[in-house]
Amino acid sequence: MKKTCYVTTPIYYSSGNVHIGNSYTTVACDAFARFHRLVGYDTHFLTGMDEHGQKNEEAAAAAGKTPQQHVDEIAAATVQLWRDMRITFDDFIRTSEDRHTGVVQEIFSRLLAQDDIYLGTYEGDYCVACEAFYTKSQLNEDGTCPDCGKPTRKVKEESYFLRLSKYQDQLLQFIKDHPDFIEPETRRNEVISFVAGGLEDLAVSRTSFRWGIPVRENPRHVIYVWIDALSNYLTALGYLSKDDKLYQKYWVNGAKVVHVIGKDILRFHAVYWPIMLMALGVPINFKLYVHGWVLMKEGKMSKSVGNIIYPRDVMEKYGLDPLRLYLLKEMPLGNDCVFSYDRFVDKYNSDLANDLGNLLNRTLVMINKYQSGTVTKPDRCYGEHDRELEDTIATTIAKYQENFANFRFQNGLNEVWQLINRSNKYIDETTPWLVAKDETRRDELNAILYHLYESLRVTAIMLSPAIPDTADKILRDLGQDGADFAKLGYGKAEKAKITPQPEILFKRLEPVVEPEKASGKAEITIEDFQKLDLRVGEVISARKVENSDKLLLLQVKIGGATQQIISGLAGAYEPESLVGKKLVVVANLKPVKIRGYLSEGMILTAEGKGLPLEVLEVKNHNSDSWIS
Repeated sequence: MKKTCYVTTPIYYSSGNVHIGNSYTTVACDAFARFHRLVGYDTHFLTGMDEHGQKNEEAAAAAGKTPQQHVDEIAAATVQLWRDMRITFDDFIRTSEDRHTGVVQEIFSRLLAQDDIYLGTYEGDYCVACEAFYTKSQLNEDGTCPDCGKPTRKVKEESYFLRLSKYQDQLLQFIKDHPDFIEPETRRNEVISFVAGGLEDLAVSRTSFRWGIPVRENPRHVIYVWIDALSNYLTALGYLSKDDKLYQKYWVNGAKVVHVIGKDILRFHAVYWPIMLMALGVPINFKLYVHGWVLMKEGKMSKSVGNIIYPRDVMEKYGLDPLRLYLLKEMPLGNDCVFSYDRFVDKYNSDLANDLGNLLNRTLVMINKYQSGTVTKPDRCYGEHDRELEDTIATTIAKYQENFANFRFQNGLNEVWQLINRSNKYIDETTPWLVAKDETRRDELNAILYHLYESLRVTAIMLSPAIPDTADKILRDLGQDGADFAKLGYGKAEKAKITPQPEILFKRLEPVVEPEKASGKAEITIEDFQKLDLRVGEVISARKVENSDKLLLLQVKIGGATQQIISGLAGAYEPESLVGKKLVVVANLKPVKIRGYLSEGMILTAEGKGLPLEVLEVKNHNSDSWIS
């Protein structure tokens, strides 16, 4: 029987244009789906739109539209964007579709009938932007949402609740019994800590708005967004419908099921969703890959800051494949990556113009010039460099396949680029332009150019899931029909005729010099600046914040008092190296709670292009001094 694979993105909340951070998930899933199709899996790739909720109801009313009209427009624009980005989804589900809404009502009814959902009263803080409830302890110090920073609303209303607490121990045991259920391990540990700390039952209905799926037994209530949205992974397969063959094929019968999500929605997929499945008696047959965010230099993308980058803007200026490659090659699984136009252009020039483009152009030119556009498989190696390149090809293929099969695209692409760089070095080692001058070495020249041909052919096949248009162009230049993983290996081509007039795929770009105010932040006056209380503070202790790769908890002596400051210095400094340093501190910053700790100031830092982050250290200064 053919192996099956079911790949899903989270369904995007239909609140506006998709930015490059949202795009990463879909591009990554597309690369994953393309790879699995090429290695022989029967692959089903799902994406879609989460369309219900108070935010869309209010946005539609403000625009003078019905909620359905509002989400129809956004869904159409999103589908067109994915098509333009060469996303090969097999299904695009929308939560306002009949195939979804009826099944969600049935799921809710079944959970209600078996007392896994019960009626109660909810009172607390609700974030409209995130469609999430928060306890007092979870809110920021000023009462704002811990995820998006926007003000929350006080809500008191009758609500249905899902009994999370009933399944707490069962879920914890499942996670411990399946160590690869959540990757990377840091996110798995985060979930274990969250669940072990105790689960409160989850409010799963609302009565304060109407744009949602009504509860059959009590139509005053609409079903809360996460019961609604999370069910899409099953409703798209026909779960509880008359035709559930896709559900049986891609969920029940041993398929490789992968949910790919951003770290901000981890608890919904790692806690609420598996508990729903436990309660429904549906096998938990999926694996979670949790990725980080695409950040700007100044932090998260934000409409208020004005630093959002949209994929169309990048595509129209630089092309689609350079954007796809940047996202896949820059994002390590589990961690964040930074996007800036200057770094994007640097990577474009180094990876595409210099490395790949240079290898392709030099190889095709020499084959056309010295061999009339034809190479033939040699009957032997002509030196150690030939054998080394063959070994590199074999090693690269093995490592690439292992990494791509396990969602490590950055690692897999780095392996491919090692082969590209080794091939460029091979040209310099074998000097084909010199060999061509000696008629007695014609066979050796053919062997050299054949090795380069094969390296490029294999490289193009491996790149096809990531940058499909570029891979297709390279393979056409090489006289190949298309990417075929059955031909992934050295020596698969017996004889080949290349294109006589290859085009330059990637021309070097001029470096981008970003203006100082590229962040989009508003100018401030001297009066604004004078509000800052800049002081010299001595670090008397420092340690890492639990479950954080970036944050340090510092105790800083300023004058006769000690202030606690949370600072993102862990990537640049070991905690003990900061103790005793006298640093510039914003002493009058409004206190805020970060990761459960109160932060009472800010450490000033500086960084430049290509330079590491550094604190502003003051020599020969008293710790009670002001800066003016």
